[in-house]
Amino acid sequence: MPSIMDKMGCQAYTFNQFPVFEAIELCAKSGAKVIEFYPGQRLGGNLQGALDQNSPKSVIKAVQDACSANGVRPVAFGVAGLGKVEADNRKLFEFVKALGAETITTEPDATAMDLIEKLAVEYNIKVAIHNHPGSPANPNYKYWDPKYVLSLVQGRSPLLGACADTGHWVRSNIKPVDAMRILKGRLLGSHLKDLNKFGPGATDVPYGDGVSDIAAILDEFAKQKFTGHFSVEYEINGRGPVEAVGQCIGYARGYCAGRKI
Repeated sequence: MPSIMDKMGCQAYTFNQFPVFEAIELCAKSGAKVIEFYPGQRLGGNLQGALDQNSPKSVIKAVQDACSANGVRPVAFGVAGLGKVEADNRKLFEFVKALGAETITTEPDATAMDLIEKLAVEYNIKVAIHNHPGSPANPNYKYWDPKYVLSLVQGRSPLLGACADTGHWVRSNIKPVDAMRILKGRLLGSHLKDLNKFGPGATDVPYGDGVSDIAAILDEFAKQKFTGHFSVEYEINGRGPVEAVGQCIGYARGYCAGRKI
C-alpha cells in the first residue's frame, strides 16, 4: 500500500542562496525523494540565467538529468504567478509539463480562475493555491484565509485546490489542522513547516519541536487520503540547514511508518 510519504521532499527555496544544481544535491543529501522548484533560482554550473518558464529545453534537460542522478523527482513549481494573459499562463503550464512536474503552486489573479481552470484541464496539471501570512498592513491580501481559497476552487475541476503552507497559517494565528479541514478534498500539496510560536515573527524549527502539531497534521492528511507532495521549506537563512531538513523528513517518515499511513 502506498504511503503518503512517497512524495516527501524539499522546496528548493530552502537552499535559495545556492544555485539550482547545488540545491538538488542538498535536497538529496537531506533525504528528499522529490523537489519543488521555485521561479528565479540561478542555475549555476556552466549555465547562465535562472530556472523559470523562459528556460530553454537544454536547461530543462540538464535539470532533469541532475535530478535523476541524485534520486529526486521534480514534482511542483512555485510560487509562480498566473494571471489574465493566456499566452503567459500557457508558457508556464508548458514549462511545468516539460519539466515533468505535476503541480503549479501559485497565488493567482482571483479574477482569472476560469482561464486557469481551462488550462489546468487542458494540460492535466494541478494548480495549488498557496497562502502567505495575513497582515493588517495588507488588508487586500486574502490567500491566508482557507475559506477564501476554498471559495475560489469550490465547484471547479479537482485539479484546482490548495497548497497548505502550515507555517504561514501559524503566522496568521490559524491552527493548520483547522484550515486543512476547511479545505478537505482540495489539498493538492503542502509546504510543511513547524514553527516556534503562533503569530508574526515565528521561525522554523525541526518537526515535532514547535507549535504546528505536525503529528496531527500528518494524521489529517492521511484521513483525507492525501496524494499530493510535501515540501519541507526551512526558511531561516536559505543556506542549507541540511541536518534540520533531514530531521524533518525523518520525523515525518518515521511517524507515518509507525502508523502505517
